[in-house]
Amino acid sequence: MERDSEIPLVKRFPALQALPRARLGRFPSPVECLEALAPDLWVKREDLNAEPLGGNKVRALEFLLGGVRAGDTVATVGAAGSTHALATAIYARQLGARSLVFRWRQEMNEVAEGVADRLAADASHAPLHRSVLGAYVRALVARWRGARWIPAGGSSPLGVLGQINAALELAEQVNNRVMPSPDRVVVPLGTGGTAAGLALGFAVAGMKTRVVAVQVVPRIVANAAHVRRLIGRTARFVEHLTGESLTRPAKRELEILHGYYGGAYGRVTAAGAQAVRQCRECAGIAVDLTYGAKAMAAAIQLANERDGVTLFWLSFDGRWMRHSDVPPATEIVARGSQA
Repeated sequence: MERDSEIPLVKRFPALQALPRARLGRFPSPVECLEALAPDLWVKREDLNAEPLGGNKVRALEFLLGGVRAGDTVATVGAAGSTHALATAIYARQLGARSLVFRWRQEMNEVAEGVADRLAADASHAPLHRSVLGAYVRALVARWRGARWIPAGGSSPLGVLGQINAALELAEQVNNRVMPSPDRVVVPLGTGGTAAGLALGFAVAGMKTRVVAVQVVPRIVANAAHVRRLIGRTARFVEHLTGESLTRPAKRELEILHGYYGGAYGRVTAAGAQAVRQCRECAGIAVDLTYGAKAMAAAIQLANERDGVTLFWLSFDGRWMRHSDVPPATEIVARGSQA
């Protein structure tokens, strides 16, 4: 594990060393070339950045769970098969804390059901509510009673610091010639923390890399205005803590793609299922059906259609998934025709 002074974020902003941080991850996460799938296609293996569960949420939780001690209680919200909720429960327990996870219903797929099963086993309390509002009301009560609040998806300025660190980490890998500088980084767009942190981090690093965020939740959340507000809030947060002025990403350095969504959170698409199978068969990499599949389908298409280097940000740890969790694309098409 890296000490606080060794992570790229603190190298760039020494004042941030004062923030409490739970050391959960193993960084840097590796990058790999996936030219068997498409020209100049690479992957950032965030799934390998922690045990027992890796993924992009680990980076946010390092800061959001900073200072949590044995006997504390943390509370968060998420959909029934939320990997953020699962990661929060796992790492809160690792720190000796109790986790209260308030969930709402979603359209389920094979992978989401597996996440929900693990969550039921790992969380201290994980009821399923009929609506988003019901889950939030119960979570607010828990917060009022003294629980440490972990926002949905970990997407607050404090949590986004972990994603800025990831961008600066990638900049170091590029400078060390581990991989060529990517022209675009393709990432799932849920609550926006990863996209916002990467875009801001690349701007801080002086990289001209475009963040291509692929919608995986309803557009009321997955939109450019939301991501840019989160970028602005996080930049002001860092400026307040450090006394430095941060460069914001240019408008062209954030692109939102809505065409891969499929109409519902958790709904499997034929293109997504095909991308999952390609990754497994050609590269031995497990990609989830809820988030990663849609972003991976976009990454493969962009790598084939646009010049330059494309980097897919593998944000979900799917190493525990069974091969049978991925239905054939033909079955997905058949399901859609019956709906």
